[in-house]
Amino acid sequence: MFTRRTVRNSVTATGIAAALSLSAVGVAAAEPPGIPDAATAKSQLAELTVQADGSQDGYDREKFNHWIDQGEGCDTRDEVLKRDGTDVNVGADCAVTGSWASPYDDATWTEAGDVDIDHVVPLAAAWRTGASGWTDAEREAYANDLEGPQLIAVTDNVNQEKGDKSPDAWKPPSTGYWCTYASMWVGVKAKYELTVNEAEKTALDEMLASC
Repeated sequence: MFTRRTVRNSVTATGIAAALSLSAVGVAAAEPPGIPDAATAKSQLAELTVQADGSQDGYDREKFNHWIDQGEGCDTRDEVLKRDGTDVNVGADCAVTGSWASPYDDATWTEAGDVDIDHVVPLAAAWRTGASGWTDAEREAYANDLEGPQLIAVTDNVNQEKGDKSPDAWKPPSTGYWCTYASMWVGVKAKYELTVNEAEKTALDEMLASC
């Protein structure tokens, strides 16, 4: 077992166009900690166990207790919004305001409700590749990991489109982010000793080749 380290808004076409027009100089894209460099990611990928995904039976998102209290009235989602935002202000009850540049699609948002916190390796994908055998505490640590590249602020409808898909079935619309995304995905799988399937590994190899 691994060693543990420890509001959505619908976006219309008009809203997307408006958001894209908000992209501005000085708004930094989200940058989670602990992203391995390309060489490290390639080495980690080669060491992952390759096998078919396990069953989805028994999966429930609530088995990964997420957005837990992080102190001072803030939960995990709030902490990622603070970390990944620009010109961030925190009000009463940890109401976070600022700007968020989503690296998945190069869109910028000024309303926190337009931003999702993505689990880079989705909870359901983790369940299928090893997390079904974890304890509740281990799943909670995974779902709230602020120390690794597992959580990132991105455009909400892009995250919803991703769902629980692995890289063979979904990649960020911004092809320039594929290297970083693959590195994050591999880094998470390596940290938590999750498996990869053949199609997933092939997709990750191809994405890392763009680095």
